[in-house]
Amino acid sequence: MPGIKDFIQQNILLPRLKKEGVLVVYDPEERYRDLCLELGDGSVSVIDAGGGSIPGREKALETFNRIGYQKTDLDGMLVYVPASAPRSEEDKQKDPFSIYTECGQVFPDSEADRFLYICLKAKPDFTTEIRRIFEENQDPSFDVIDAVGSGTNWPTLQALLKVDSANDILFALLAPKAEQQAALKENEAWVSEAKALFKACLGLKLKTRGKTWSSIADELWRFLLFSEFVFDLPEALPESLADVPRAPDAARPLVEDLCERLRNDNRTQADYIDRAESIENELDLQARCRSLKDLGRRDTFPFEERTFFSNAIDALIQDEMDTVRAVLSKRVHSVWCGKGESQAQWDLLRSALSLYETCDDLERQLPAYTRSFDALIDFYINVQREADRLQREFEQAVSGIFDTHVMDDVIDKVRSKYRCLSAKSHDCFIRHLESNGWPPIGRMAHTEIFDQKLAPKLKDAGSKIAFILVDSLRYELGVALEKEISENDPVELQPAFAQLPTTTLVGMASLLPGADKSLYLQKTDSGLLPVLESAALSNVNQRMDVLRSKYGQRFMEQTLKDFVKSRKKPPETVSLIVLRSVEIDSYLETEPDTALRMVQDTLKRIRVAINKLKMLDFQEVIIATDHGFLLNPHTEAGDVCAKPIGDFTVVHNRFVLGSGQADNANFLLPAEQLGIRGDFSQAGGPRGLVPYRAGTIYFHGGASLQECVLPVLSIKLKKEAAAPQKPTIKLTYKNNAKRITTRLPVVDVVLERQQQQLFGSSEDVEILLEAHDKKGNVVGEAKPGGDVNPVTGTVTLKPNERIQVAMKMDLEFEGKFTIKAINPTTMAVYCTIELETDYTV
Repeated sequence: MPGIKDFIQQNILLPRLKKEGVLVVYDPEERYRDLCLELGDGSVSVIDAGGGSIPGREKALETFNRIGYQKTDLDGMLVYVPASAPRSEEDKQKDPFSIYTECGQVFPDSEADRFLYICLKAKPDFTTEIRRIFEENQDPSFDVIDAVGSGTNWPTLQALLKVDSANDILFALLAPKAEQQAALKENEAWVSEAKALFKACLGLKLKTRGKTWSSIADELWRFLLFSEFVFDLPEALPESLADVPRAPDAARPLVEDLCERLRNDNRTQADYIDRAESIENELDLQARCRSLKDLGRRDTFPFEERTFFSNAIDALIQDEMDTVRAVLSKRVHSVWCGKGESQAQWDLLRSALSLYETCDDLERQLPAYTRSFDALIDFYINVQREADRLQREFEQAVSGIFDTHVMDDVIDKVRSKYRCLSAKSHDCFIRHLESNGWPPIGRMAHTEIFDQKLAPKLKDAGSKIAFILVDSLRYELGVALEKEISENDPVELQPAFAQLPTTTLVGMASLLPGADKSLYLQKTDSGLLPVLESAALSNVNQRMDVLRSKYGQRFMEQTLKDFVKSRKKPPETVSLIVLRSVEIDSYLETEPDTALRMVQDTLKRIRVAINKLKMLDFQEVIIATDHGFLLNPHTEAGDVCAKPIGDFTVVHNRFVLGSGQADNANFLLPAEQLGIRGDFSQAGGPRGLVPYRAGTIYFHGGASLQECVLPVLSIKLKKEAAAPQKPTIKLTYKNNAKRITTRLPVVDVVLERQQQQLFGSSEDVEILLEAHDKKGNVVGEAKPGGDVNPVTGTVTLKPNERIQVAMKMDLEFEGKFTIKAINPTTMAVYCTIELETDYTV
């Protein structure tokens, strides 16, 4: 049996260190100093803060930064502080090491970390002896504790289950492996021994007369989980539950340790969820505990997790953001995230908090950047676009929940906050637009992109360049795309400023050669028609003909989707290939509530296309768009604008061209002042972020930062290095179950550690998770949020780190399917699992 020192290292300190990567040990008696220092090895850095805090502070900060920026091979750091842990906020401000407790783990953390309780947990068979020793000496040495107990106490159980300690025996009886369960079924000789064990270690006197494992396990599970619930309860237990059997206080360390093991062990987690739900219903806990205000820190039962969630919602509505953060931090590793529905709701709450606090912060910063047009634009490009990203991710999280009823108030509050920030910024934008015109002076106009970025390079005979045109790629999406692409190839992101009105017809025409000098908007019976050097540009074929006539056999065009799927190589003569994607705009126009998933699909195709272009010896890729967009799910009465009086053509419900009079609701300027050449003397639009048609959720066409500030990405393609070896990835579902009973099943994903040289300088591996039917159609995808990148839908795995990913299945699909872990760049399949739906209607 391991000594108490080894028990503390292996069962208490190292698990906490592994969980967060940072652990602070406060030890005024210096009882744990030597065992902490012994943990320092090649993978763990131990900082001894004794003998003066300044060297310790410097080393801790240096190590923390190295770990945070992943500039080290360390798995974590342990800070040993020979002083008492700070208790009050004031004490924490004085303590130079308390910062690490906020982003890591701390020891001791609770009453269960007292040395007495640690000893009881380490030697549950000898509770009486341990307590006697502590009554005589409050600070016994490790040697005294190690001397307690010897010999075999439960020989039959130890032989059958092939484990030694009472803790491991109890764990095996709660959740036996297949071979252990088979051994228990062979005879009943172990039952009397188990009863004695339960009585000695847990104070449980079995009531069941059954001698089968299942009947005994049912009672043991109920006793154990209810005991943990009571131990964690700060309030008095309701009288209706007073007679339910539970463990004495002396057994608390063992009870809590067993429950933690059951929740955290991959093999037993699904069983824990099922047992806890069943016991909660059997004891009617939700109804009987309705009057309780404080349920403690642990969520043993699902109704507690729901209560914590409800409390967090109430706190956010009441602007108690510190409370929301505290609740969220404790729920990150909750066992109930193993249920897809719970994980989705917590992800939505986390996204709501991020968006709300970011908008709140940006509202405070905004006044300092409103004095000039350039300052406002730079504020949006560098800072405010982050609110757009968080809003898109928030709306993705909303669409990922099948029933948002419990969060309606939160959703409305957060949407209103984003709308408030956007409205304040937009008011300033329109004022500067009226004073300065458009596009802003000294910045790249949208119509200059081709002539500046592509035309000079196409003069070189050996150049091969791709022009990817993505409909409705607003600036924040360009930032996200830059981040993803830059991991493999150098990328330059530059803002361009849209041609008004911000529609697809005008925006795509603006991306043609010569557009800056020759694009003209002609008035027609149906509205307007872009014309370039007398060539009408009413559709995509006419736009592509402009390039075809200029570059001949050097030019080729294709949809992005077809290019990714095609195995046919472009002709050798091609040096300019145009790839077109319209999915984001098309879906947002027709299905704005659910279409944000197309953002992921489009950006996924772009990455695959870039990899394919690299293989085809293209040297550069330019990515541009026609316009940005606004999302306004928070529509209210009056969220519509009447067009100004006069002879106007309304363009896409956000812009007018013609002649007439401005009013309080509309701005109106000479067309040339807004950079428009054409048959129209005036141009304008709503002063607010509203359209000319009521009920519009997704809109563009008008003048706003979100519609007019556009990304241009220039990517230099590097020659592909030798292909890395295939990583070993393991997918499992509910301890190898084969049927899913929910449309949000949670899959366990693990990247098994390989030798470092297999993956170059970084061991992390990025994957896509998709569910395919037997025909290869995608019928489910990883739900964005949490560990799933909301932009790309990918998951980044670290060696031996287990991640739980909720898969969002298509509502219409039922039947057999395959979940695949896929390389997002090459679309090669790493591994698969076969599953089948078994929904309860």
